[in-house]
Amino acid sequence: MTEDTLPSRSDRRALETKRKKRSVALFIRDLLVIFVVALLISFLIKTFLIRSFYIPSGSMEQTLLVNDRILVNQLEPTLMPIDRGDVVVFQDPGGWLSPQPQVEQNPLVASVDWLLSVVGLSAPDSNDHLIKRVIGLPGDHVVCCNALGQMSVNGVPLSEPYVKLPPGQSKVSEVNFDVIVPPDSLWVMGDNRYNSKDSRFNGDTPGKGFVPVRNVVGRALVISWPINRWTWLDDYPEVFRGVEEGTR
Repeated sequence: MTEDTLPSRSDRRALETKRKKRSVALFIRDLLVIFVVALLISFLIKTFLIRSFYIPSGSMEQTLLVNDRILVNQLEPTLMPIDRGDVVVFQDPGGWLSPQPQVEQNPLVASVDWLLSVVGLSAPDSNDHLIKRVIGLPGDHVVCCNALGQMSVNGVPLSEPYVKLPPGQSKVSEVNFDVIVPPDSLWVMGDNRYNSKDSRFNGDTPGKGFVPVRNVVGRALVISWPINRWTWLDDYPEVFRGVEEGTR
């Protein structure tokens, strides 16, 4: 190799700069690919498997507290059946929730909130949904209350350890009721029985207080936030053990 064929110092410097720029471009490209793939996976998980919601009210105390965040299994009821005792999230059947005022958001804040909702870290639609415990399945005969203040399903009185009652109160509902759950519907109640607008208090709505199964988003699995509240949610199968199938 002669001096004529050797690259000059300026040529070597230009080649090195070009090489570094190409490395940076490849690194940025790889980061973008990873980000897009992660976003797609998160979107698919949120759409078909797991979804996040936060708790805006105290109707499910002490099981769920205000501002708890939960993860919901969306395979129920599509692929897995709903059962008595399940804590479920559902869309308002109509008339259960008061109209919510529209809050104007800064475009940047709205974009960030949308992105977080896609990956399941935000739950902007929590105010459009409700969360309650399933008490009656289609065909079940649900009655309250007997002489001991208990509720019964298909003639079987229930002992409900998850219920929050006012001090000195043993009756699990302040109102009596006697209903048969229609086909493809559910009878749901909040655990905080004296502070829950549930099936008992929505008889004047289009669904007569019953929740169509098709409105169910999924079953709440776990409290995911705050960390000190992390726990799996119990469906208390022992409470409903012995309850016969209704007239489905």
